[in-house]
Amino acid sequence: MENKLRVQIESIIKELIVSEQTVGGGCIANSRIITTEKGKKYFLKSGFSNNMFIKEANGLNELAKAKATKIPKVIHTTEEFLLLEHVPTSHKTDDCFRLFGHQLAQLHKYRSQFYGFHEDNFIGTNIQPNIPNKKEKNDWPTFYFNKRLLFQFKLAETNNYTDPAFRKLFIKLENKTNEILSSAKEPPSLLHGDLWNGNLMADMDGQPVLIDPAVYYGNREADLAMTRLFGGFSPEFYSSYQQTYPLLAGWEYRLNIYLLYHVLNHLNLFGKSYYLQALSLIKSYIK
Repeated sequence: MENKLRVQIESIIKELIVSEQTVGGGCIANSRIITTEKGKKYFLKSGFSNNMFIKEANGLNELAKAKATKIPKVIHTTEEFLLLEHVPTSHKTDDCFRLFGHQLAQLHKYRSQFYGFHEDNFIGTNIQPNIPNKKEKNDWPTFYFNKRLLFQFKLAETNNYTDPAFRKLFIKLENKTNEILSSAKEPPSLLHGDLWNGNLMADMDGQPVLIDPAVYYGNREADLAMTRLFGGFSPEFYSSYQQTYPLLAGWEYRLNIYLLYHVLNHLNLFGKSYYLQALSLIKSYIK
């Protein structure tokens, strides 16, 4: 850690830092566990000089408002770093997943009047636009298409990851999005926004802990779909969620359109290896 950053953090926590341990797993920021002279530990993210850390802190604080599951406490944030409570972790058991199914259902019962969020934030290193126009505030299919699918598609166009065949199918999907999502009529729920297995931890007591959000208010099916992108959560998680807050009929049909957003985002982040998966998801709706 550079000396300037060390001095700044020591002035915030009112203690000297005596050691730091690099933590793997992140592909965006430098992550460390820092230890003070009195033995206190903090989690530090740095090395990305824009407002990403401020947006992440705002997302964590928004999730904490629901009081549904454990969220690491934000100690301090600037454009240069994010200092969090350090949460020692353990293995995620079936009981952890079962409890998290219930807790996520409770999180999704925390509502807003409108779709979106008061600020844009990030999904990976890509911008996630959240500020709705007048129509999008109360219209989930319009919000979801414009702010999620269309935004990522235009980014893919800019990145030269599309072709005429892809464009033709995407236009057909645009015409069908309202039909696909018309049955998903629920008030806007607080969403984690990037809910894959790596963003769910278990603390030393086996309690679920959420990290690295891309928060907004939307249809809760979008969060549930994201949990299935990289192999899915345990069966106990899905059973517990459904028992606590059953999904509306037809949710299985809508899974692919929610997965498409994240696959398009991965296309834009990591390149054409995600092209065929994105195309396949679109084709599941376009015969």
